[in-house]
Amino acid sequence: MSIPVTQSFHLVYRHADFVLVEKMAGISFHSEDGPGLVVAVEHALGQKLYAVHRLDKVTSGLLLLATSPQAAARFTAMFSERLIDKYYLALSLDKPKQKQGWVKGDMQPARRGAYKLCTSMADPALTYFLSAGFDGANTGLPQGARAFLLKPYSGKTHQLRVALKSQGAAIAGDALYQGAPADRVYLHAYALRFDWQGQAFQFVCPPTQGSWFVAAALQQKIAADWAEPWTLAFPQLKQQSQKLKLNERDASVEAPPAQEIYDV
Repeated sequence: MSIPVTQSFHLVYRHADFVLVEKMAGISFHSEDGPGLVVAVEHALGQKLYAVHRLDKVTSGLLLLATSPQAAARFTAMFSERLIDKYYLALSLDKPKQKQGWVKGDMQPARRGAYKLCTSMADPALTYFLSAGFDGANTGLPQGARAFLLKPYSGKTHQLRVALKSQGAAIAGDALYQGAPADRVYLHAYALRFDWQGQAFQFVCPPTQGSWFVAAALQQKIAADWAEPWTLAFPQLKQQSQKLKLNERDASVEAPPAQEIYDV
């Protein structure tokens, strides 16, 4: 059960090597006009923390922070080696080209800070998604609303926002990608699953912000069908050829510079 700590995040789990928080939508990861999320968590918990992946300002949900440079280096390697499963929830008011499947392609900067999906595959963003539609009647959701459960296999900036835009189903509230007007950007980091020092960890965090995210019909769908997303038929990719070493010899590895942190 999450523990309210500040208005910018909830503490979900605390471990000697990592902290897991639920980030609120609209909170910057980095310090901008005021303290960013990492600084806020550090102040609240009274300890130095290290980023190993990121969430966009508009995105809510699960964020993992390491408690040491050594743990940060290992978690960063695990993200890049696809040893941490990530699952996101999104909502769109537009009908996608397909109800489930792959979205693949290189990403390039576009105008106004946006990105676009390309047909080339030099270093592609890889996303697989499932979806469920709602008819709008007595659901608390608009007519034509469709919920998405997405699994990114790579970590590109705006990857999921661009993936759904490319499907003709921009995320509700995402004005940058022409999503339908809404009270927030409807993207939420929903679940994480990984092994750490021989122990399996799995976390789910249903969204708590946004009138459509908390609608009974969507919450029931999540609880009934998507409660353990790692049990669903998501494709498995082969691990990268260079195997990750997580033994004691890695204990001296320093955390990577900020620009190399795996970005989600």
